[in-house]
Amino acid sequence: MFEFKLSTRLISGCGSLARLRDVARELGFRRSLLVTDRGLAPTGYADKAADLLNEADIEVVRFDQFVEPDSETIENGRQTVVSLNIDSIIGLGGGSSLDCAKGINFVLTNGGRIQDYIGYGKAKRPMLPMIAIPTTAGTGSEVQSYAVLTDAQTHVKMACGDPKAAFKLAILDPELTASQPREVTAASGFDAITHAVETYVTKRRTPISQMFSREAWRLLDSNYEDVLENPNDLAAREAMQLGACLAGIAIENSMLGATHACANPLSARYGTTHGVALAMLLPSVVRWNGRKCAESYGELLAYSRPELATSDPAETLAARLAELAKAGGLNDGLREVDVPRSDLPVLAEEASKQWTGTFNPRELDEAGALEIYKQAYR
Repeated sequence: MFEFKLSTRLISGCGSLARLRDVARELGFRRSLLVTDRGLAPTGYADKAADLLNEADIEVVRFDQFVEPDSETIENGRQTVVSLNIDSIIGLGGGSSLDCAKGINFVLTNGGRIQDYIGYGKAKRPMLPMIAIPTTAGTGSEVQSYAVLTDAQTHVKMACGDPKAAFKLAILDPELTASQPREVTAASGFDAITHAVETYVTKRRTPISQMFSREAWRLLDSNYEDVLENPNDLAAREAMQLGACLAGIAIENSMLGATHACANPLSARYGTTHGVALAMLLPSVVRWNGRKCAESYGELLAYSRPELATSDPAETLAARLAELAKAGGLNDGLREVDVPRSDLPVLAEEASKQWTGTFNPRELDEAGALEIYKQAYR
């Protein structure tokens, strides 16, 4: 038995940002908080969004003084707008901006600290309606009810979720992804690839979530190299953005696995970029999971690249993922990012305690995590 619900309305296509004016008016927005990280300022996207909102007689308050969303950022955002009678929130940017918008919404409407909302369903009062406008093809946060944020003191990732935290609407305009530096396209794209692969085999997968995972994998596997080689190929960018979104829908219904469980300690301890950490780990996780779900990995290969069908689908898929990581210029192993080999047992202990690991198809304990890290060390 399972349930499926898609809470977020999607508008997708080149030039779809122009729809913001009408949909915000339709949703009854009057005074909106526009959340966007400072790195997006040179693109002019925030100015364009503000202009569209102003044309609809919607007052805009901006919050853009952050790079990565952590607990201090969320509190700063709350203090910025607590007395301004905000009635709506718009997240514009990568997953950091979208998760920051959700985090501010939690504490602005329900009080307390963002740490109070770790877990799921802890917002007792209504939250403000939100629109998501992703400018990367990566996290799929626009269709998830979770915000993944960092504790500013411990640097530990916090997953804060609630049905009320889902965006009412998401605008997927691939033209907005064209301004990304190549390294951002590579890392965020591999994040989406990891989501597609992991969600397909988790313990919580369903026939519907797997449908989204498969199509996400097909779109991402077919277009990742193209968008890196031809950054102005808007068709490839549109496919990547849609693939990331579909993988996000899969996450919402099936959760993630050992790759994310092992990646989070790397980001917390060494500041390793999330997508880079995933690229170093995913091939090893696929090999490690192989004896439990080789058939499922074979299904993914058959869906996107039937010519790669072999008697060892886990190894074949792992090799394909390593090939994609190489195309993105992502690090090949933990040794390359100066992770001391002596730290692997500590990392394994931390990884074994990560919530995402509980959904992995093969039980992830400390010994298993250590095996994955050793394979990924190279």
